[in-house]
Amino acid sequence: MALKRRDARLLVEPPPDATGRFAESVADALAGRRLSYACALHELERQRLGLAEAAACLTQALANGRTVLVAGNGGSAAEAQHFAAELVGRFKRERAPYPVLALTADSAIVTAIGNDYGFHEIFSRQVRGFGHPGDVLVLFSTSGESRNLLQAAEAAHRQQMPVVALAGAPACSLLRLADHGVCVPDADTALAQEIHLLLTHILCDIVERELAAREGGCS
Repeated sequence: MALKRRDARLLVEPPPDATGRFAESVADALAGRRLSYACALHELERQRLGLAEAAACLTQALANGRTVLVAGNGGSAAEAQHFAAELVGRFKRERAPYPVLALTADSAIVTAIGNDYGFHEIFSRQVRGFGHPGDVLVLFSTSGESRNLLQAAEAAHRQQMPVVALAGAPACSLLRLADHGVCVPDADTALAQEIHLLLTHILCDIVERELAAREGGCS
């Protein structure tokens, strides 16, 4: 027998006293984020030179017709694909697409390499296959210790490719391997991923604006 509308509503509506509790939880979360973001942005101000160097590296490579490869695990894999989408598609300006490839996106390649060679080689083997001297490898990581990303960075150096790392730990192995790096220190995983989204948008905006100016387009 089908549920009556009133009975069905009871299955999805919270009890009357729950809304107040959720409102308090939301208020606490927003207050905590406000403080966390303030601290993170203050630290990023101190690292603006590293971010500027990363933007210059990406801009020069794309201006020279080179390709940018991007990788990460989990939420950082999603960020890698977001980064690629903004530059292959568009961020704010109408312009030609830029050659940016997320190494996380082809499930057949990732699972084939993982099955045949091991998960630690899913990115490094692609770097060896797709990367050429002058290309750039961008790596997103909250821990900065993922073996597959470290091996990808090493493979990129063998291919004469600079490495840009956006990490979530200040003394991590990935930053030591990177040519240009920015980190979100003392942050939990969720906050690091949120700040990486901010960094993605900053980099995409700068790269797009600079390339448009070089091409004589609208800035």
